[in-house]
Amino acid sequence: MSWKKVLDIAVAPGDGIGPEIMNACIKIFNATKVPMNYNFVEMGKSIYLSGYGNGMTPKAQNTVEELGILYKGPMETPKGTGMKSINVTARKVWNAYANKRVFRTFPGIDTVFSRAGIPIDLTLIRENTEDTYGAIEHMQSHDVAQCRRLITRPGSFQVHKYAFEYAKTIKTKRITCCHKANIMKLTDGLFLETFYQTAKNNPDLKADDIIVDDLAMKLVAIPDTFGVIVLPNLQGDIISDLAAGLVGGLGMAPSANIGDQISIFEAVHGTAPDIAGKGIANPTALLLSGIMMLRHLNFNEHANYIEKALFKSLSEGARTRDLIRRDEHILALTTDQYADVIISNLPAEAKEVSTNIPWEKPARITLPPQKPSEHVMHQSPRNKAEESVVGMDIFLDSDLQPKELVELIQSRVDPNLTIIMLSNRGTQVWPSASLFTECVNHYRCRVESKDLAAQKPSDLISTLKNISNLGEDNGKFRIASVEMLLKIGEKRAYSLAQGQ
Repeated sequence: MSWKKVLDIAVAPGDGIGPEIMNACIKIFNATKVPMNYNFVEMGKSIYLSGYGNGMTPKAQNTVEELGILYKGPMETPKGTGMKSINVTARKVWNAYANKRVFRTFPGIDTVFSRAGIPIDLTLIRENTEDTYGAIEHMQSHDVAQCRRLITRPGSFQVHKYAFEYAKTIKTKRITCCHKANIMKLTDGLFLETFYQTAKNNPDLKADDIIVDDLAMKLVAIPDTFGVIVLPNLQGDIISDLAAGLVGGLGMAPSANIGDQISIFEAVHGTAPDIAGKGIANPTALLLSGIMMLRHLNFNEHANYIEKALFKSLSEGARTRDLIRRDEHILALTTDQYADVIISNLPAEAKEVSTNIPWEKPARITLPPQKPSEHVMHQSPRNKAEESVVGMDIFLDSDLQPKELVELIQSRVDPNLTIIMLSNRGTQVWPSASLFTECVNHYRCRVESKDLAAQKPSDLISTLKNISNLGEDNGKFRIASVEMLLKIGEKRAYSLAQGQ
């Protein structure tokens, strides 16, 4: 089935240098006769400050959801306002679950590796909607802040499935899962487990894993040994910026946020307000993101022409100011001049591309998006009969000594339950501990069932109520939060304390 001959996409120029570099990119697209119409939408800092908490007008949100593709410039998050990042909000609202960043050696761009003759061509695919980016944070006491880190099985499967599909598309031989499962055994452990489950369906690819700190070291030593790397959200954010430094910086780093319905293509560098309006900003990262967008939409011919022109321009010395080393005697081009040089280097056949050729529906996406009637719920197969609550962790704000705290609350624990341990900052401080373990005013009191068959949910609730009342009466502690302890079959679904 052929689609309409010109595709409508949403465009958000962004803040700071955003409008300048966006204009340059669209100028290059138009010179290459890319068959797209640009629907400009209002998103960014000024929109937030005018009263829209998500940084976009309702019309902008509707336009993106109707068209399914957003091409956006950098956007600023106002500091000191409590505002969530507009960029992160957009990715999460539209479930653009896979952040893809491609890092390559560019002709003429001087780096440690280009001087050594070591070519870099690697892709980082970062889970984009979970992890600490849920930004679920609470002050548990006046000295202790908590951030909940959420890793889900369905979310992990989504990003791994995309990563393996992409690895096969680019014909790489190796795909690597980055993690910290040696420490975060449940969260990163789940991410790693689902990676290898996905690998079973892709036997032609070499699948392996690496701890994040080891990856950071190897990327600055032997980056050419990696192909595709898939990472959890926070680790992916940090490592992708490290990888950008290997190929010339964030100004040379494109980014795509891929979802099944809506995808976002953007530059990941900042808004550079110090040079905004001066016409000297570097549009390369946004242009490279646009090239990724064209390939995502099956406009491969146009993408190839623009990429060849960009590479030819760079190899001939075309540079904006940020790409010139201090010891290089090269004339810095303005943003418009840089775009004009790229246009002048377009192959002759690029100007003959017909806009009347219908394009085929892309393999991974449906355009326009099919708006669901309700929220899609993801859940893996589940046997509730295997699940049992075996206790709870009660987090307490208290400056008592561990032994004093246990003695105080022990009498309020239901006879069917027992206090197993007390920990502070994750380390056990009761019943056994070293006095060299320093504490803060935030304890985890683990209460578990003596006999699961005899335990009733009301035992936990009554214990919680009794302890809470005691804290209110004597003022020596306060319940900060509670987590139930789950067991799935014979497997403990919660972590032990260090030293437990």
